[in-house]
Amino acid sequence: MELTRLINSILTIQVSGNVQRKDILGITLDSRKASRNWIFVAIKGQKTDGHNYIADALNQGVCAVICEEENIPVELFLHANAVRILVKDSRLALAQLSNVYYGNFSEKINLIGVTGTNGKTTTTYYLKSILEKAGNKTGLIGTIANFIGSEKIGATFTTPESPELNKLLQKMALAGCGHIVMEVSSHALESKRVFGQRFSSALFTNITPEHLDYHGDFENYIQAKKILFYNLETNKIAVVNADDPNHEKIISGCKCKIVKFGQSDKSEYQIREITVNLDGTSFEIFHNQKSYSLHTDLIGRFNAYNATGAFAVALESGIDPEIIIQGIRITPQVPGRFEVVRGINKYAVIDYSHTPDSLEKAINNLRLLSQGKELITIVGCGGDRDKAKRPVMGKIASELSDKVILTNDNPRSEDPFAIIDQMKEGINRDNFIIETNRRKAIKTAIMESPDNSVILIAGKGHEDYQIIGNVRNHFSDKETAEEFLVGGDK
Repeated sequence: MELTRLINSILTIQVSGNVQRKDILGITLDSRKASRNWIFVAIKGQKTDGHNYIADALNQGVCAVICEEENIPVELFLHANAVRILVKDSRLALAQLSNVYYGNFSEKINLIGVTGTNGKTTTTYYLKSILEKAGNKTGLIGTIANFIGSEKIGATFTTPESPELNKLLQKMALAGCGHIVMEVSSHALESKRVFGQRFSSALFTNITPEHLDYHGDFENYIQAKKILFYNLETNKIAVVNADDPNHEKIISGCKCKIVKFGQSDKSEYQIREITVNLDGTSFEIFHNQKSYSLHTDLIGRFNAYNATGAFAVALESGIDPEIIIQGIRITPQVPGRFEVVRGINKYAVIDYSHTPDSLEKAINNLRLLSQGKELITIVGCGGDRDKAKRPVMGKIASELSDKVILTNDNPRSEDPFAIIDQMKEGINRDNFIIETNRRKAIKTAIMESPDNSVILIAGKGHEDYQIIGNVRNHFSDKETAEEFLVGGDK
């Protein structure tokens, strides 16, 4: 695609240099990935400023740079035979460029966005299963992995940056995916990664405080989530959890059709008679004077909500309810989402519960399932992330569990003991121990607990790594739990 066409697709303040009729070979915001005849977009981030790497990108051979700062000498670009494109908002320009460069494929497919604090990943798995049961090749973009039908592709972010996202949408569509389900994070919405994407429908699972280090406060976090729904067109559909106390804020001002689900009487899709055991979750959905009986092998009351949200999106899209019910029934276990690992005389549950709300729900669901058995929770908090939740997580784990082991999550650049000290501030009971080595913490919980105990290993879920300092080592909660539950003391 020619540079001139791409320049014409964005709002510019000034274009300096010789705009040649060159075919652009790529777009990036990472100067290390820049190459000859690429466009480099300088983004001001939280930790680094892309404007500091413009010279590096020019040395890599880019033919154009998009930036917000006009004090960078034009001579620098002329010397490199490149174009300086001055804009008000580099992130907006990045999204607009990426959409055009990769063919605006969201306009040609059924794109479903799922957002919320908890339940996004599981809900997208339900939707993918339903759509495939209905005979549609389906793509999935999310936290654990990206999928083109059955082909699995690694994922770095919950929602990729604009160039990677649009390239992925193009690849999925050209591979025959007429339907794509996407987890949409608050970071992606706030930073305009999904700007210009034409969502056919959007689903809101729930919202509780998270990422406040990024958003500043809870209200800003809500407003970030709201962007997905506010931008839906009048002929599109928003499906929202009516039991969440902030759902009205999420949909206020929306132009599209609003559909609610939950146990509330306000719900068009009302959840009734939830029963949970180790074989899964069963429940009823009452909609339009009809009752539907559903079962999912996924465990937990929250999965009745995740499945019902998916049911509503699918039915509103015209899929036969019996196909939806079958699609929900055959949805596979989502890695690291309330995933049970069974031993001979006890079991562990691996769960990605890394927020206060998700941790509380995980423990409460295990209380119902364990029926008086000893419940041990292993939990930590990630470093270089929201510090305000740490004492809250400690308090919830201690108050709702019989025993707690405070351990490392991904401490990153922070002192692991400092993180645990902050978690301890919320604990008022003497029912916890500290073991910073996560492997030893899991071993201790499994090997030293009485028969019939239940061990919740919270926080990392599907992750198969642990970041300590700048080092990323292989580590899997599931693999470790299986080792000691099945293999014993090694």
